[in-house]
Amino acid sequence: MAPSNVDYSLYLVTDSTPAILGDKDLVQVVEAALQGGVTIVQYRDKVSDTGALVSTARKLHEVTKRHNVPLLINDRVDVALAVGCEGVHIGQDDLDLKSARKLLGKDAIIGVTVASIEEAETACRDGADYLGIGTMFATATKTNTKDIIGTAGTKQILRAIESIGKDVQTVSIGGINASTVQRVLYQASDSKKKLDGVAVVSAIIAAKDPKQAASELLKLVQNPPPFAAASLANNKKAHDVKTLISEVPSVIKSVGQKTPLSHNMTNLVVQNFSANVALAIGASPIMANNGDEGADLAKLGGALVVNMGTTTGEGLSSFLQSLKAYNLEGGPTVFDPVGAGATAVRRAAVKTLMAGGYFDLIKGNEGEIKTVFGQVVQQRGVDSGVSVSSSLEKATLVRDLAMRERNVVLMTGATDFVSDGVRTFAVSNGNELLGRVTGSGCVLGTTISAMLAVHREDKLLAAVAGLLHYEIAAEIAAAREDVKGPGTFVPALIDELYNIQKATQEGDLKWLERAKVEAVPLQPAE
Repeated sequence: MAPSNVDYSLYLVTDSTPAILGDKDLVQVVEAALQGGVTIVQYRDKVSDTGALVSTARKLHEVTKRHNVPLLINDRVDVALAVGCEGVHIGQDDLDLKSARKLLGKDAIIGVTVASIEEAETACRDGADYLGIGTMFATATKTNTKDIIGTAGTKQILRAIESIGKDVQTVSIGGINASTVQRVLYQASDSKKKLDGVAVVSAIIAAKDPKQAASELLKLVQNPPPFAAASLANNKKAHDVKTLISEVPSVIKSVGQKTPLSHNMTNLVVQNFSANVALAIGASPIMANNGDEGADLAKLGGALVVNMGTTTGEGLSSFLQSLKAYNLEGGPTVFDPVGAGATAVRRAAVKTLMAGGYFDLIKGNEGEIKTVFGQVVQQRGVDSGVSVSSSLEKATLVRDLAMRERNVVLMTGATDFVSDGVRTFAVSNGNELLGRVTGSGCVLGTTISAMLAVHREDKLLAAVAGLLHYEIAAEIAAAREDVKGPGTFVPALIDELYNIQKATQEGDLKWLERAKVEAVPLQPAE
């Protein structure tokens, strides 16, 4: 099989250790996996002697040849030559690529493990047929992992490969399983360069039924993730402000008509406020911080809000549990990284949550969004602090983070910036009293979650609809004669949220004339 014709979609890497393989026969496991749809196999065994390696590799090659699937040997060029299989996979500390090519010849498949742009560029120029990019997530199968690069690091490597003009195939490896595979393929790829497949170890080798596990993984690889399907299918998203605003009422109407579930995993300070806001806009709220409830609630067609206002080890585990459940069901998820830059604990929690699942929308103030992006920001608490960024810098940051995560990012402030990585808008509505009320930002997340639940086809439109509903209601409330300050503002805000929902249902859109939305033209990202 020519290297250019190899299908890397579902790449199986073997593991013969008792902790992974158990008492099963490796050859039988691999044959079952091939029956399930594995497209390429790498035999990896770091401990057996050469004689045993050659013996097992020959048995495996007989199996892979029957399925017309390439067999590669990890590290050992001598074993590959002895067996006559299709190639090898080498790491950064193994035999160098040029030497391996001389020994195996031009028709052999040679892959290289890379974890940085420099390693990827070197491997491409030296003639690698494919790259194993990782480690994606922490894994027990590799004890010499240099670093975890995640989807963001993987995307950087893919772009570097594209920029040097090398047509090299790529697979992601490291902790990938049925609950992460679609997110990895979706977030790490973009329109310029996509991953060609994923490499899995434990997800198949340790499975009770390797054939079924492989079959299920292949289906996941071949189909878009549930949380992205509707958005990917929509090619008529509004790019101009006038059209975008004209579509806002339909989203707000849908919330009132469908009463979507807004599942809030939030801090105790704002639970009552969030529930009342959800009811006022027409949603159905539930305040459920127990992760064990996530799987059942995710099946009800609503959206999840993960609010990091109260950060504990137990809470973090529950967040991850529910996040995984909503990702698998395709339910929209909102991440509110409250006070993300305030403490080391919160900064670590952000990294854990971002690695643990996909968020359709990330909402925060400037300091929080900068922390999520990876910049070092010391927040005093939940406040953003004094801004030193220009409007253009804020808009660019929001765009770049949304592009990196393939989601929607909203940075709140005197002017809000929202982007899906392609379209970026500035919204200048709201009132300063919102900043005088505890939890006003948290309940904005609740509001947007309801919009996302009913309008998954265009998540940026859903975010803008929620933002305008909420902030224009705040403007109207603040102007009321009975509002004397923050204490009287909150009930008035809830009233006006309800009034806008009711008016919109009746076709009265006068409130929307207050919308202050501008498109932000940005230079293409590097």
